[in-house]
Amino acid sequence: MLIEHNREKIINAIIYFVTNTKFCGITKLCKLMYYLDFLHFKETGRSVTGMDYDAWNFGPVPTTLYDEISNLKLKPDLRESISIRTINNFTVMKARKPFNGLHFTKREKRILEKVAFIFEEAKTEDIVEASHLPNHPWYETIENKGFKAKIDYMLALDGSGESISKEEALERISDREEMKRVFSG
Repeated sequence: MLIEHNREKIINAIIYFVTNTKFCGITKLCKLMYYLDFLHFKETGRSVTGMDYDAWNFGPVPTTLYDEISNLKLKPDLRESISIRTINNFTVMKARKPFNGLHFTKREKRILEKVAFIFEEAKTEDIVEASHLPNHPWYETIENKGFKAKIDYMLALDGSGESISKEEALERISDREEMKRVFSG
């Protein structure tokens, strides 16, 4: 049986980001998660969390997570891990548990740390602006599919030295789907 730990990674990435960045409300958190997943996909052909992202007005949003946090309908595992309060229309999140990197690979941890370092001092408007840059996945999705469309991870592949090729990404995706099919109980 193939066991994935996506939920544990989502929760611990949230803990890491709210602990290691300033001004981390819902919008900034959504962008941090996006950068974590898309930078990892760019290098490996696989996201860290398994979440899908939609192109909203303020940038990429993992809609399922956003709905859980913004509606304060936290599942028990997330409720035990973070606290959420709204102060002057700003959502303040704090970790209730320490970060647990058990289910992260070395590469995933490196990218998690890199994203937190880059955006540590960024305010929401700064990270929104960064996610809207031309030729980036959010921008390309808005231009070609419109608002609220799902952002294709393949748009993270840019041909740079840090990026795997499109063919390699497709092969890795196919291999992973085959493994899931074979090993799912």
